[in-house]
Amino acid sequence: MAVADRIFAAVFPPPSDVDIPTPAVTPLLGSSSFDDASGTLHLSHQPLSETSTGGAAEQIKWDRAWHTATTFLSLVDQPIYAAEGEERVKRRFLRTCDTETRRALEYLLSDASKGRQLRKGHDRDNLLRWYFEVVVEHYVKHMLPLLVGEILEQCAVPDGLFDVGKHLYLAQMVYLYPIKAYVTQFLPHGGEADLHRFETYLNCLFIHTLPNDIIEDSLATFFRHQASIVLDVDRTQYAPQYAEQESLDPMLVAREREKTCSWMSALQSVGLGGHQAQRIFAEVMSEILTAYVRATFTRQWDTPSRNEQYLNAWIEHEFSGFIAEVLEYMQDEAPSKANGQMPDAHADVEKWQEMGIHRLGVLRLEELFEVVVEWDDDVQGAIEDLKLYVKTPSSRIYLTNTFSSVIQHRLLQPGASTKEILQVYISIIKAFTLLDPKGILLDRVARPIRRYLREREDTVSIVVGGLLADPEDSACAGDALVELAIEMAKQNSLMSSEDADLELDYDDMEWMPDPVDAGPEYKKSKNSDVIGSLVSLFESKDVFIREFQKILGERLLRKEYEFDREIRVLELLKVRFGEAALQACEVMLRDIQDSRRIDASIQKDQDLRSLGDEISRHPETVPRFHARILSHLFWPSLHSEIFHIPHSVIELQHCYATGFETIKQSRKLTWLPALGQVTVTLDLEDRHVTEEVQTWQASVIYAFQHTDEDDSSHPVTRTVPELIEKLEMTESLVLNAVTFWVGKLVLKAVPNEDQTYTVLENLSHEPAAQSGTTSAAVAAAAETATAAAAPAVLSEHEVVKEKMEVYAQYVVGMLTNGGAMPLQQIVMMLKLTVPGGFPFGSEDLKGFLEGEVRDGRLDYAGGCYKIKH
Repeated sequence: MAVADRIFAAVFPPPSDVDIPTPAVTPLLGSSSFDDASGTLHLSHQPLSETSTGGAAEQIKWDRAWHTATTFLSLVDQPIYAAEGEERVKRRFLRTCDTETRRALEYLLSDASKGRQLRKGHDRDNLLRWYFEVVVEHYVKHMLPLLVGEILEQCAVPDGLFDVGKHLYLAQMVYLYPIKAYVTQFLPHGGEADLHRFETYLNCLFIHTLPNDIIEDSLATFFRHQASIVLDVDRTQYAPQYAEQESLDPMLVAREREKTCSWMSALQSVGLGGHQAQRIFAEVMSEILTAYVRATFTRQWDTPSRNEQYLNAWIEHEFSGFIAEVLEYMQDEAPSKANGQMPDAHADVEKWQEMGIHRLGVLRLEELFEVVVEWDDDVQGAIEDLKLYVKTPSSRIYLTNTFSSVIQHRLLQPGASTKEILQVYISIIKAFTLLDPKGILLDRVARPIRRYLREREDTVSIVVGGLLADPEDSACAGDALVELAIEMAKQNSLMSSEDADLELDYDDMEWMPDPVDAGPEYKKSKNSDVIGSLVSLFESKDVFIREFQKILGERLLRKEYEFDREIRVLELLKVRFGEAALQACEVMLRDIQDSRRIDASIQKDQDLRSLGDEISRHPETVPRFHARILSHLFWPSLHSEIFHIPHSVIELQHCYATGFETIKQSRKLTWLPALGQVTVTLDLEDRHVTEEVQTWQASVIYAFQHTDEDDSSHPVTRTVPELIEKLEMTESLVLNAVTFWVGKLVLKAVPNEDQTYTVLENLSHEPAAQSGTTSAAVAAAAETATAAAAPAVLSEHEVVKEKMEVYAQYVVGMLTNGGAMPLQQIVMMLKLTVPGGFPFGSEDLKGFLEGEVRDGRLDYAGGCYKIKH
């Protein structure tokens, strides 16, 4: 009977004590909660453990309570506008819970209710899940289109973000109000965990539905703007409205600082803070740190450098304080409240200071090329800053690779002169020696420079000229590498190559092993210096010594008898290369020193002013004559052009030779007129001109004196062919001399007559000498004087050409007797027939033969050379 009653009661339930009428429709919604991703339907009704009659009654009561609660929790089907204000939004969307609703919520949620007890062990969050679905539906339908379409995509950055924050703040207040005010009180432990979970889900809904790129862009713009004002960094770029102000009002800075914290607190409360905002804030502050370093320390190279102290102080007192303050408002719970203690605002100061020093090092690395180009004692502070950066192997490798790339693109180019490259290389040696005394960094960056300098033909001549230059002589300072002369003045000696290359010194008690990042070819001289680096630039010392001999000969023939600098350089090089290698240079120097003694003796013993008929008749016109006596075998090849010189000078040469033979009975003099120097004084109608010139220039102007054949009423006129014939001088020397005197306003070209020149006796009617053009004429004269100065020592090309002229006779004889021959056969025949062998290669001979073909002396056809008939 009991079974039948239960079946009947299940179909026709008896009257119960339930006062709430059963709703016609009970809202049973499916769920797409975070715990059930499949979105299955969760029914409000649960299977009961009591008898069927009691279970049916409780189910009716549960459904009626569900209807009442869901009706109360339903949202107004309208969007929430921030422009309405918080109070009006509250009046429109927030409802007061009456007694019946409170009883329904208690029955559905409280563990003490019978309905909850009957459903013990089952999920109690159905109502919260249902409400979250209502919130999602309202947000997607009303709020999301408003936030994205009408605010973020139409408002300026970052104003749109803050407008969105206001709307989300009000929406979150509306969504959470019934949970906080009425629901949590019936949940276990006051519903703290359920409220926190609901709020987390709501914040996730906000952050995952809004456009991520716009949110990040807005946050970054806001952070940049606020940080540039608070920290006073790069306001021109990030806060242009304050760019014109030299300094900001402290009250303004304080307000902007407070605004940053308050806005981040508001954004954090709606889920737009958190990890995403912290990441963006970190990126922006990294940019701000870089901007501060560049704005404050660019080209601040003063010595000693205090940049590290200034940067660390700014980071500790300004930068880190702002970061810590903002991050405190970007946490879910302020550390001071969570732990009952004040947060450690400077816990990461040392890390930020390391970042700042790294940025300063990167800046100095970018400026390193300018530092070495402008190198002097006042810019060494840049290297001191860079020392703080190159403390790890990775940073050292990055520095050398980056700087080598800059050197390759900005210095080692055909457009850069060899002197400029050497000047920069000297500065690099000084800078990198200060940066890394061990020399590893210098060894890495110097290799491509040294390799490039070896390929330049004029490197050795510039180095040698720099060693012999006079830093106090402004005339040579512009052309010579005076930095080498200055460096040489600082040193007393050069290490010999053997001593410099010693790998181990067992008596050195301060010996240290090579650093760990030293390359396999690393070798550090204990006394490495600028001069030693440049002298060792060439693998063969013969190249350097040969060039030194050539330039030394040039200087010895051009200068007077004071050669202190030349003697000092020679002694230093003898220490490095040995006395035997520089024996010829020592003989050259001794020749000049002996010449002064011999010349004084001849001048005393031989009365040159009373010798010769012409001399005795015109003693006032006798020139003062001095000579330098050279040992031919020890000097480099010299210019030996022969031309006519004035008869009075020839007589003086004979007299001088007679006096020399009296002193050196076994020797005779061979005159080299092309190497002489003459001081000429010209008496013109309106002026006197005194110049120190070459002998061929003096001979040419001497030829413009009046003779019996010239009309004394007109200035003397000569043509270039006449001068060539009369002086038996080459055309190049005649043109050189004529050009020189034209530049000095002594001669002028005759109009409408080719290669004809006349003496410029009076400047009063000469346009080039009028006011306004004098400076131009003087400048032109200086240029022509420089161009006219020919070296006394033959260049390497001239020496090769001179020697090749000798071998040309062998070539002519072979081609005359053997007929046409190819290049290789000619080379082979020369090696067999020339005594001592043919010293030149195929390329040298080919260049010479091509010149003979151009001059019309040989023909070239079918790969063979032959005599041109």
